[in-house]
Amino acid sequence: MSIGDFGLRDRRSDKGSTGSAREQRVMGRVRIIGDRRGRMLRLAAFPAVLGVLAGAGAVAAPSASADPAVPGVTATIPVGGDPTDVAVNLVTGTAYVTNGGSNTVSVISGRTNTVTATITVGSYPQDVAVSPVTGTVYVTNGGSDTVSVISGRTNTVTATIPVGSDPNYVAVNSATRTVYVTNSGGDTVSVINARTNTVTATISVGSVPYGVDVNSLTNTVYVANASSDTVSVINGKTNTVTATIPVGSDPNGVAVNPLTNTVYVANGGGTTVSVISGRTGTVTATITVGSGPSVPAVNLLTDTVYVANTYSDTVSVISAKTEAVTATIPVGSAPDGMAVNPLTGTAYAPNSGSNTVSVISSPRFG
Repeated sequence: MSIGDFGLRDRRSDKGSTGSAREQRVMGRVRIIGDRRGRMLRLAAFPAVLGVLAGAGAVAAPSASADPAVPGVTATIPVGGDPTDVAVNLVTGTAYVTNGGSNTVSVISGRTNTVTATITVGSYPQDVAVSPVTGTVYVTNGGSDTVSVISGRTNTVTATIPVGSDPNYVAVNSATRTVYVTNSGGDTVSVINARTNTVTATISVGSVPYGVDVNSLTNTVYVANASSDTVSVINGKTNTVTATIPVGSDPNGVAVNPLTNTVYVANGGGTTVSVISGRTGTVTATITVGSGPSVPAVNLLTDTVYVANTYSDTVSVISAKTEAVTATIPVGSAPDGMAVNPLTGTAYAPNSGSNTVSVISSPRFG
């Protein structure tokens, strides 16, 4: 099967088209604050997020795999056309999946692993992020140059925000109530005030920015520039680029572990993940995974990283402690995103080639 058959998107030429060949996707992410080693004091400045973890009992666990110590696919959920990415609300256990080919978002119950609602958004939705504090969902619409704002309580679009050209990925800093959107068509990042739903700044970064994530503890934003083979480091207070870090070929997705101040970058042009020290701004390790890694996600409670490998139809499971792959999980066709709920030990991989989401159950605590 050719790359084009996988339904992967090349955001530099794909706007308004549904049939062109597309490149590997990026960026998955659930942004989580928590730690199994009792280091909660480090989060004292973020009581709202601590409240999320304190309410963990409200999140229902999915059905367990045959061996709870071994991660594996426990359910496969049909969704819309060309599912591109996924995010999870830790309080409700709800997963949100962007369907690029259907212009919709599928809402999945983490309790039943079923689609409970389908929300119409803009043209060609590409990425999604959820605020764990407000429950608000943000969706980038690559074909509309907008961001749809969805109420997680009512599953309705409450605002539509114009951003830059060909918006790709989105990340939320719940501590500052700021949203960051990468615009691959303009080599910029749009900064959105989540209180007013307005763009307050536009930051120039590298060529064809894709993945983005935020370290809420340091108020630092990381952006993967696919055509520059770099990561831009942005000071969230000043909205300025403070460093540019060389990584692997065609970096796509970014995920941050705020507790260890470590950044993981999926290099979609090869078979590696770059590990960056947030303290020094240097690459400290390069980990070999599957072919065409697109999106990483971090489980802070187990110190585990999940990476969707688009061309291998697999998910690599990485121990952040040893920086080694501990498992490789077969999923659907062309997995194109990644998210993890650390409170239930459940990971989600949308498969853009099979219009499904693979549900992966893993140990909740290491």
